[in-house]
Amino acid sequence: MTGFVREARASDAPGLARVQVASWRETFAGLVPDAVIAELASDEALGQFTERWQQAIAAPPTSKHRVHVAVAKPGEPEVLGFAAAGPATDEDLWPGTDGELYELHVLPSAAADGHDGRLLNAVADTFAEDGFSTGYTWALSGDSTRIEFLNAAGWAPDGSQSNLDMGEKVPVVRLHTRLPASG
Repeated sequence: MTGFVREARASDAPGLARVQVASWRETFAGLVPDAVIAELASDEALGQFTERWQQAIAAPPTSKHRVHVAVAKPGEPEVLGFAAAGPATDEDLWPGTDGELYELHVLPSAAADGHDGRLLNAVADTFAEDGFSTGYTWALSGDSTRIEFLNAAGWAPDGSQSNLDMGEKVPVVRLHTRLPASG
């Protein structure tokens, strides 16, 4: 299967929410409480995520906040994956030079089609365009698939660790990568 990445449109919001929920169901299984997955995958949550994505796309907080979508080919309406990124949000990072990959999700049924790599490359390109010199992201410590994918793409743990409170503490690790200068 071929793939194409483009900037997200407000009309993509339901697709982003659908991909996010499907990805969480698979990724979070066994890593977070089942009750949390059920709550995140509810119809009510899907509606809330759709509204949030519409807002994030239509009125991003800054010009450096971006959402990319993966589709099978140009003009194809079905969202197969997405990545959201922008200035870093952690207190120990500087949002002027540090970018953050907030979300990267691909439909489990399209996971083997390379959309994750295309999305990550699109994020790296826009990070460079926006003057970021380092990219950061958080991953569940137990999500070996995501961590291995990021490692293979040149990301590595930076030593920062934390926990998400999801009814029980779920360990997370921060990864980073140096970005080439735009030019």
